[in-house]
Amino acid sequence: MAQKRTPRLLKGYSHHNKVRLVHGGKEFFSTIVQLIDGAQTAIHLQTYIFDSDETGRIVSDALLRAAGREVEIYILLDGYASQHLSRQMINEWKAAGIRFRWFYPLFKSRKFYLGRRMHHKVIVADAARGMAGGVNISDRYNDIGGQKAWLDRALLVEGEAALKLHIICRDMWTKAYWKTTNPNNYYFSYLPAFVPEAECLVRVRRNDWVLGKNEISRSYVEMFRLAQSRITILSAYFMPGSIIRKNMMQAAKRGVAIRIIVGGKTDVPISRLAEQYMYRWLFRNKIRVFEYQETILHGKMAVYDGEWMTDGSYNVNQISAYASVELNMDVRNTVFATGVEQELDTLIRNCCVEVVPENYFHHTGPFRRLLQWMAYELVRMLFFLSTFYWKQEKETRRR
Repeated sequence: MAQKRTPRLLKGYSHHNKVRLVHGGKEFFSTIVQLIDGAQTAIHLQTYIFDSDETGRIVSDALLRAAGREVEIYILLDGYASQHLSRQMINEWKAAGIRFRWFYPLFKSRKFYLGRRMHHKVIVADAARGMAGGVNISDRYNDIGGQKAWLDRALLVEGEAALKLHIICRDMWTKAYWKTTNPNNYYFSYLPAFVPEAECLVRVRRNDWVLGKNEISRSYVEMFRLAQSRITILSAYFMPGSIIRKNMMQAAKRGVAIRIIVGGKTDVPISRLAEQYMYRWLFRNKIRVFEYQETILHGKMAVYDGEWMTDGSYNVNQISAYASVELNMDVRNTVFATGVEQELDTLIRNCCVEVVPENYFHHTGPFRRLLQWMAYELVRMLFFLSTFYWKQEKETRRR
């Protein structure tokens, strides 16, 4: 069985990579500053939220230092989520020679393209080292002012996968995504990727429904279909659509032990209620639910059978599947995946509380259940109202 699967499993993976799991908070922002300070030729930074707070200033100062070394820097930010970024910081970047653009600023699309978001978070230095995950650039994702950072993770990669990240960022910058009638054409010199001696299979995956890409969704479906013994999913805003639910249910029927880690605290109360509406379905399918207690859970990660894992910006819900531009990296390596699995085991043991069906039903009466259903339906309605795809056909032709 394993031999028959091998060619298909390896499709899309690059081989020459070094990978490290980076924790959100101080470790993440120390790593991002190291990447920027070590860059010699070019940096691409693309993220959903960039705030002008203490954490934003730390990253901005590192970028300004790199610009002073004549490193070419390209910053692309989501026009909705980063709309509160200060004009002063933007002007500092431009004065230093940093190239800056918005991704589809709200209400500025020629055909009213409201709702689509660039949700991925990625930085690449010299096309050789890159990091992608779920961490935004803001104080709440950092260990600042005595507050513990939200729970999140990222993958740091060196090698061929970093070159792939560089190409994706370059194309995001130069081709299909910004809104201006007269885009400037910047010259991108070829940057050879650093190729490590060590081998680790890494696959860069994207979701962008408008451009016909659903690679991350397919990775999750693949995980449910191939898993033989166990799956653990760490997911903020967990509201899977029908395709994911169907494959999850089929895996559970085969006897795969599935665990879902969701947040016990939330920054979006309506999302929390909508998540809880899913609990009864999870219980019916023998899927265990654990609520993380220490801070707000913002991570998006999954692992199965100690063989494979994925991490990135993709939330297991319909918004990530159809409304946002997302980026994950899949790693197929038993040593690395086993380490991730053990870390999630420790997280469950030390920082989570299992939602036991008996206790859940005891504390969830008819009124609470009604609120959960209303929240679930409202989130679904907001998804359809806030996302328009009037340009899908045109954008697909441009590929």
